[in-house]
Amino acid sequence: MSNLKQTLYEGQWLRLVRIGHWESCERTHAQGMAVIVIAVTPADEVLFVEQFRIPLGARTIEMPAGLVGDDHAEDTLVDAARRELIEETGWSPGRVDVLLTGPTSSGMSNERIAFVRARELVKVGDGGGVDDENIIVHAVPRNEAPAWLMRKRAEGYELDLKLWAGLWMIDHNPDGSPAD
Repeated sequence: MSNLKQTLYEGQWLRLVRIGHWESCERTHAQGMAVIVIAVTPADEVLFVEQFRIPLGARTIEMPAGLVGDDHAEDTLVDAARRELIEETGWSPGRVDVLLTGPTSSGMSNERIAFVRARELVKVGDGGGVDDENIIVHAVPRNEAPAWLMRKRAEGYELDLKLWAGLWMIDHNPDGSPAD
């Protein structure tokens, strides 16, 4: 088996490659890294975003997220998390902590995501995203968040499975210790 990488297709945003017999995709922009932002308002509400996702053909519920280095060459994980939280939700964090980084779909893509916890939030705008994202912001009381998510699922929304890890990491560090 050859480990030589062969490009099968390259578009504006993605590249399909074959390494040996394995096919996978890579991003052609950004740094191959994304952030997911775990954010709770001063009123103890978890911030979720709703948007239509073309690949799924459905509306989704997610935590705020975005690419690192997409339009900002010198981006860091913290910079991207701060920017995406403000753009998508209108909340600015006073503190941002990177918790854990790992692959999003290791059998299909080389993309990695960082779970980032945003603290000390201050409302600075309406959110809604940029360009044609048309993001709807949901601030859900933390103690009601899991049940709210399941109601959204019953209504036909697609739920990002990382939501449950994010909910856990509101109060815990990845090693299980209490969040400070």
